[in-house]
Amino acid sequence: MEYKEKVSLTIEDQIAILIIQNPPVNILDADVVEQLHRKIDEIEQTPTVKVVLITGVGDKAFMAGGDIKSFPEWMGKGVDVAKTKSQWLQHPLNRIEGLPYPTICILNGVALGGGCELALACDIRIAEEHIKIGLPEIKLGLFPGAGGTQRLARLVGKAKAKEIIFTGEPLTAEQALSIGLVNIVVKKWYGLTTGLQLAKKIANHSRQALIYAKQSIDEGYEQSLSNALETEAHYFGRVFQTEDIKEGVAAFIEKREPRFLE
Repeated sequence: MEYKEKVSLTIEDQIAILIIQNPPVNILDADVVEQLHRKIDEIEQTPTVKVVLITGVGDKAFMAGGDIKSFPEWMGKGVDVAKTKSQWLQHPLNRIEGLPYPTICILNGVALGGGCELALACDIRIAEEHIKIGLPEIKLGLFPGAGGTQRLARLVGKAKAKEIIFTGEPLTAEQALSIGLVNIVVKKWYGLTTGLQLAKKIANHSRQALIYAKQSIDEGYEQSLSNALETEAHYFGRVFQTEDIKEGVAAFIEKREPRFLE
């Protein structure tokens, strides 16, 4: 069977751009899962990357969900079969969340089910004003299984996450913004431009400082405050051993723009 690229990757100026291209609605099928892993491998093997952008092709859907037509194959086969499928769907999203540098998701169309879960795995979400985002799985007699029940609650709070998951109703871009589900709302067609502007601003900074800042936030978030402050101090200590801090402080003192090594 001829190979069809459903996830594209370009890397330029320290910015990696992943595009889901599985029209008409960019569903999270087996090919997309497999190709996400391959592209993440490429990103991880490129030492110059500082920021990752993720979006979908077209303007209809960022990702409309999982491959529902494959679900009958998982039914009634025992708990372990469906559990394994859940973990299979979670894995590439876990890898995206685990990337050491900032990730920006650009929602250029509906982001439902697996699409919402992919967005939740990113650090920052930019939504075009026409999008809808949500987890409608309850309407099919199931619930989110690619990280939705966990990441949504951590992002917007347990009560609001329950409301969204229990009703299955999607949110508009403005509704998502009001609860912190997305960071920025822009006009249609302006998502990628805005994302690239933000990515370039981030990429101006030290790669090591970005990595340590993200690790400090992510690891500390799950800890008690006292342990989290210890985590912050640990990474603060590590960043002070880099060449980039020497350059950054020197540039400040000399009143010039820093020229970071990474």
